[in-house]
Amino acid sequence: MLRGKARRGQGDAVPGDPLDAAQERRVRAVLALGGVPQADLPDGVQQVRLRLLERAAGGQEAPRNVSAWAAVVASHLAMDWHRAKRRQERVGERLAALRQSEHPSGEETSLLSLAVARGLDELPDAQRQVLVLRFYADLSVRGIAEELGVPEGTVKSRLHTAVRALRARLHEDEVV
Repeated sequence: MLRGKARRGQGDAVPGDPLDAAQERRVRAVLALGGVPQADLPDGVQQVRLRLLERAAGGQEAPRNVSAWAAVVASHLAMDWHRAKRRQERVGERLAALRQSEHPSGEETSLLSLAVARGLDELPDAQRQVLVLRFYADLSVRGIAEELGVPEGTVKSRLHTAVRALRARLHEDEVV
């Protein structure tokens, strides 16, 4: 269904591929212009393909203009890439602020990791779950809410309570 509508009249099509060569080049260009590094471009193209295939699997019709649709999806992926990069930078800044010395030893890092793991173990399941999804799986509040099937406000509340409890535990153990 999808291939027939998306590829009508295109001679260089690879069977089963929802994007032809020209569409793939356009996706790569949009990603590159969006600031995605060259090394990540193939992953971005695969994400566009995957989303197009998911549409077909979900019973949705192919977009009228696959090339334009793919370019819009690629621009969203570029924005997501930048958001993820900023999130990683902020986490790195927070971790750096937590360190008391400029170059913590391997022993200090190990102690902090053990203390965090112990603190996570002591949290109620619901709080531990949102902390792990937020800070280890790097999901947004909305993504966590969708994954768990709870309102965003519930996720925010659990995160706030869990972070406070974990922070208190780390201060109590004099790790931070």
